Amino acid sequence: MSMLTRRSLLFGRQATEAPALRPPWALPESDFASRCTCCDACVRACPEQVLVRGGDGLPRFVATSGECTFCGDCVQACGSAALDASISPPWELRALVGEGCLSARGVVCASCREACPEAAIHVAPGARGPALIDAGRCTGCGACVGICPAGAIALSSEPLEMTA
Repeated sequence: MSMLTRRSLLFGRQATEAPALRPPWALPESDFASRCTCCDACVRACPEQVLVRGGDGLPRFVATSGECTFCGDCVQACGSAALDASISPPWELRALVGEGCLSARGVVCASCREACPEAAIHVAPGARGPALIDAGRCTGCGACVGICPAGAIALSSEPLEMTA
């Protein structure tokens, strides 16, 4: 479902932006949007520089920029209580491997596995199938997203089945 924005109305396009991935410890979307003052304090506080101001003015997590280390600096910087450190886990994001996975196409690649700080990714030796995500170990940090040479990994908030 696309959303009509001022920009899309002016330029005759419909927005196709994916749902925003909010910072870790963000309140549910409607509460987050009503509390966030768009001050960018969390964006400035992020040492990994993976938080940016989105087109809606609200902060979003951009996994292609690097990984979230869950340091908590964004929560400490937030003065509006839009981020709540008592939320556990910090978010429900998990990595999802798409059809473009090189290993699934017979090309030896383990970039995602090597980047994963939680050892949540399994790649069969000899490129015998796609990378598999262990949803129980995956924190959704995004380390695997930007490193994937095929752009085949994304983060999803959809419940994933346990694999690997």
